[in-house]
Amino acid sequence: MNKTEKPLSTLWGCELNDSNKEESFKTDDTNHQHQLALRMMCLGHNAKDEFNIIELVTGEGNSSLKAVPIATLHAKSMPTVNLSGLDLHPPVTFRLKHGSGPVYVGAEHVALEEYSDEELDEMDEEVEEEEDIEEPPVKKVTKNSADKRKKPGKGVDEEASDGDSPPKKGKGRGRKAQAAKV
Repeated sequence: MNKTEKPLSTLWGCELNDSNKEESFKTDDTNHQHQLALRMMCLGHNAKDEFNIIELVTGEGNSSLKAVPIATLHAKSMPTVNLSGLDLHPPVTFRLKHGSGPVYVGAEHVALEEYSDEELDEMDEEVEEEEDIEEPPVKKVTKNSADKRKKPGKGVDEEASDGDSPPKKGKGRGRKAQAAKV
């Protein structure tokens, strides 16, 4: 039986502040591949006028590894940073190295869940059944209703032209013809 992976996505976030300087993302699930796709970091509305430096520590044994600063936030100059494109594998730890926050971290937790071919076939059948639901008929335009539309007549400027040159800009439909000055 073949196994196919299907991604499942959930939101993940945390708050770093004076009382919670460190937050970790980890999972004990070894049956699936996990990824944390960072999206943004921002300061809370009550952040002080100070620099807030957030560092990232990845891998096992976080205390022995070097931390890498990934964002420096300031309430007046840079309260938010976009981190799209930064995808991490757990375990991951975020630390508020300097400042008092609050700093909010927003990310997407993506897990690849395995399905058998039979389960995928059943899901495809359910989708096909939903697509087979009859849609309301589309109203067709008949020739009679198309003939009832008014065709725009020739304007004064068009009658006077020789027909070789295109109409002048600004003299089209919806504008009043200007009176000639004497």
